[in-house]
Amino acid sequence: MEKKLPHPLIALIPLLVLICLIVTVMQLLPDDALGGASQVAMIVAASVCVALSMFIYKTKWSDFEMMIMSTIGDSSVSIVILLLIGMMSSTWMISGVVPTLIYYGVQFMSPSLFLPCACIISALISLMTGTSWTTIATIGIALLGIGNALNVPEAFTAGAIISGAYFGDKMSPMSDTTVLASSVAGADLFKHIRYMMYTTVPSITITLVIYLVMGLWYGGERIEPSMYLIGLERAFNVSVWTLLVPVFTGILIWKKVPSFITLILSSLAACICALVMQTDVLVNISEIKDGGLAAIFIGLMKVCYTHTQVDTGYEVVNELVSTRGMAGMLDTVWLILCAMCFGSCMVASNMLKSLTHVLLKAIRNTFSLVFSTVTSGVLLNLVMGDQFLSIIMNASIYREEYAERGYKPELLSRSTEDSATVTSVLVPWTACGMTQSTVLGIPTIVYLPFCFFNIISPIMSCIVAALGFIPKPEPMKVVIDGETVKG
Repeated sequence: MEKKLPHPLIALIPLLVLICLIVTVMQLLPDDALGGASQVAMIVAASVCVALSMFIYKTKWSDFEMMIMSTIGDSSVSIVILLLIGMMSSTWMISGVVPTLIYYGVQFMSPSLFLPCACIISALISLMTGTSWTTIATIGIALLGIGNALNVPEAFTAGAIISGAYFGDKMSPMSDTTVLASSVAGADLFKHIRYMMYTTVPSITITLVIYLVMGLWYGGERIEPSMYLIGLERAFNVSVWTLLVPVFTGILIWKKVPSFITLILSSLAACICALVMQTDVLVNISEIKDGGLAAIFIGLMKVCYTHTQVDTGYEVVNELVSTRGMAGMLDTVWLILCAMCFGSCMVASNMLKSLTHVLLKAIRNTFSLVFSTVTSGVLLNLVMGDQFLSIIMNASIYREEYAERGYKPELLSRSTEDSATVTSVLVPWTACGMTQSTVLGIPTIVYLPFCFFNIISPIMSCIVAALGFIPKPEPMKVVIDGETVKG
């Protein structure tokens, strides 16, 4: 027997509780938002969901328990990957890879053109690698450092990096989200990518124009780039040989080596580079004055798992090259687990289904269908806390509706990507939002207004649908006397 759907107003209560608590946390406890306050907010909202469902609709606790175990179990590999990203970004910094990129980038990049260049570079790297997370954790950190040296506000730089990275991720045939969206919707991968160009090309074009205008307005003044050059040269062995590490990583990605293995091998390559090129740095991190193999080993281990500081002689440069290691991702992992609990409770209680059912009833034409799909994708990110779950559920909810109306699956997959994929990084409690905030060291709410591509994409999806740039509906087929006739 199918469960009775909760009333939409009842289903909306846990989500409103969560949003109110998160907003309050951001205002009153901004420094502890990721360190525990947001986690408490997620658990409280989940508790409200469970209480309403059990007392009003008599849902069994075992239903919630099974859904939580299933959801967290499915996300276990992603959680380990988060820890590996923390290790990789730290080893890339201490091995000299990121300092080298910053050192040469500061000298060759123009302040006025930096924002569009940062967006384009991130897009190209993400397009070639198929992953926005790795792009932001590696090249993104270097671009953030270059932006600091060029006196570009960090929020602007973060927005440009994220916009470019998510554009490349969406358009790459190697992207897991692109493959997932097309497969769940039942669309051909390359047709899916081709139809996405109707929305992504205008979105990224507008984004680049905005960054160009912002760069011309804010560019032109540097804050002593010599300070960065001197500081980096003083602390690290700056050498183009360190760039063999990202080249090696690029080869692994090109060969389609699984993300888990790629991150481990990339980190190992960076560790070897640090042993060869940055021995003094490792000894200083170990805080053992006598040096020796033990000091080098301790320094290397600390780089991988905990916070490290390198003295460059300048405080602002010290902050730039500091690392967090795997330990720096633990607050993110903690919040992801709490977010998964909230999302699981919303699913088990059928409250999420109740909210999406309201959207389905409002469908009247092509525009309302796409608008509902896009709205649902954003809503699922707010509730589920994970873009992969949002993509799967969004495509599953609407797949039958699109088929009944004769629309090609590429329209569903495109609408899902334009919403569930790109807006995930804008929600502070999603895995994407928390990861990029932790990696870049900038709160999600701070960089959010400047992620123009991510903001424009869902809007553009609706505009393009209203203008009629959609995969044409399949004509209905009727069987008459054993022959198929187009209706």
